[in-house]
Amino acid sequence: MSKSAKVLITRKIPINAIQQIQEVAETEIWPEQLPPPREYLEEKIRDCAGIVSLLTDSIDEKLMACAKDLRVISNFAVGVNNIDIQAATARGIAVGNTPGVLTQATADIAVSLLLAVARRLHESALDAASGNWKTWEPLGWLGQELEGKTVGIVGMGRIGFATAKRLHFGWDMPIIYHSRSTNAEAEQKLQARKVDMDTLLQTSDFISIHTDLNPQTRGMFTIKEFEKMKPSAILINTSRGPVLNQTDLAKALRLGLLFAAGLDVTDPEPLPPSHELYSLKNCLIVPHIASATFATRNEMARICAENLIAGISNKPLRFTVNPECIRKQN
Repeated sequence: MSKSAKVLITRKIPINAIQQIQEVAETEIWPEQLPPPREYLEEKIRDCAGIVSLLTDSIDEKLMACAKDLRVISNFAVGVNNIDIQAATARGIAVGNTPGVLTQATADIAVSLLLAVARRLHESALDAASGNWKTWEPLGWLGQELEGKTVGIVGMGRIGFATAKRLHFGWDMPIIYHSRSTNAEAEQKLQARKVDMDTLLQTSDFISIHTDLNPQTRGMFTIKEFEKMKPSAILINTSRGPVLNQTDLAKALRLGLLFAAGLDVTDPEPLPPSHELYSLKNCLIVPHIASATFATRNEMARICAENLIAGISNKPLRFTVNPECIRKQN
């Protein structure tokens, strides 16, 4: 393949992927920290055979229409809700993603958030740093123990299973789950039990959300769901921000309908510093860092580059969400 193919990378990604792509294509990289503006994308994509996009880039039908020879969209993520898949498929544009490699890192963050909010690590550390730590207090910073507590997994896919595995074998937690399909491996290896959503809400001491974002899951957690949870329960979300109604979550935390929440994702991202959730001591928010390990991000970058190079070469992608439109090699 000649190096005449043009590629746009919408943000700085690990150098190993950039070098792979630069070896085979004329490559332009948006150099700034914030996402490129829409006007830039519309201009640069016109002559591109491929684009490496992030979740913060909206790749919709209008943008695709600007491109004369766009063959592949390689998303630097597992999720592809930033891309109009139907429009891409109709135009014969292959869409790649990076499944599998984020599983362990994301499960680690889910458990980390659970530990942090259950034992009130963040708020107690801030209190100590501010000079309020005077002595050991018998009633100071009381939190929730993990041993033997019931955890409810919403979405028992790869990440949900990895999270459940850590909690079941690490703290002897019974596992219940709510998911579109039955996970036989979870039921066999973890003795997990599939339940309806109301049972999960009412029974769980901890709830960890791992569902994808779709019309059915958008806004699935509202004040009605929070009212069904135990006042001692903890909610963890490492999936997508819009799964939660954040106004309702803030109200539930403020009223004591649940003990605490830990969020790796918000809606929007970043969440404005003025949002009420930041002011609540029983809510810990981190900036979408679930996949932020050296190993995971490098592997994501490698798969992303492989998908892109295959796509501009009219070859099958290693991972694609619309395999029906993969072009045959000329």
